[in-house]
Amino acid sequence: MSKRNSQEAKRAARERLRIEREKQARKEKLRRQAIVGGSAVALLAVAGGIGVAVANMGGDGGSEKSWSAAADKKLVKPANATGENGTTVVLGGENAKTTIDVYEDMRCPACASFEQALGETVKKGAKEGKYKLQVHLGAIIDGNFGGNGSKNAASALGAALNVSTEAFSEYHSLLYSAKHHPPEAEDKFADNDYLLKVAEDVDALKNNEKFRQAVEKGTYDKWALEMIESFDKAEIKGTPTVRIDGKDVEVNKLPAELEKLGVK
Repeated sequence: MSKRNSQEAKRAARERLRIEREKQARKEKLRRQAIVGGSAVALLAVAGGIGVAVANMGGDGGSEKSWSAAADKKLVKPANATGENGTTVVLGGENAKTTIDVYEDMRCPACASFEQALGETVKKGAKEGKYKLQVHLGAIIDGNFGGNGSKNAASALGAALNVSTEAFSEYHSLLYSAKHHPPEAEDKFADNDYLLKVAEDVDALKNNEKFRQAVEKGTYDKWALEMIESFDKAEIKGTPTVRIDGKDVEVNKLPAELEKLGVK
């Protein structure tokens, strides 16, 4: 690819990311308005003596209970995880002086756009040892809109990490791909069958019985919750968030920062 075409591709990627983040901001504003309206409705319902209806607002029954139970399970750390409680996922450049931290939510459409535009470039630089790349997974959308897809996808990625960091990286990219990433309103990642179907495109995970059982049994559910708790402690305001040596970098400026680090 010529230098001119490369620059045009990067400009196009930055523009797509800008548009996606603006869409996410608008959705967040509407969500906050809905919460205010929903609170008023709930108060009226209680006053009218129909508390049962209010009790049924929010939560998804048995699915939510299973994740409550996961919090009490014994922590099983994936092989290849590092850090406290194994919640640090390093995808290359372990000995590099510079560290890039990427904070994402698996259901996040802006994260999908980020990964489709820049994900492979960011991972490439880490593989080349230009910097240490650490991936952190949260569950903001599960909390804001309901469902368990963010948590469940994180657990499945834990099962992939237990196979290898390469399997994690490839599976992570596929889940965010245009082919497999569902619309925000569809909580498809809560479905183990869907997660396993996507995993069939990863050689190390296809027909891997140990991986399949880990996903179906929720072996890494507790680990996913620990990962999400660690994410929350980082005080992330929105996803994706990229930090270079602890300093937040605007996503649309990331290509220029990567070039400074020798990544083209």
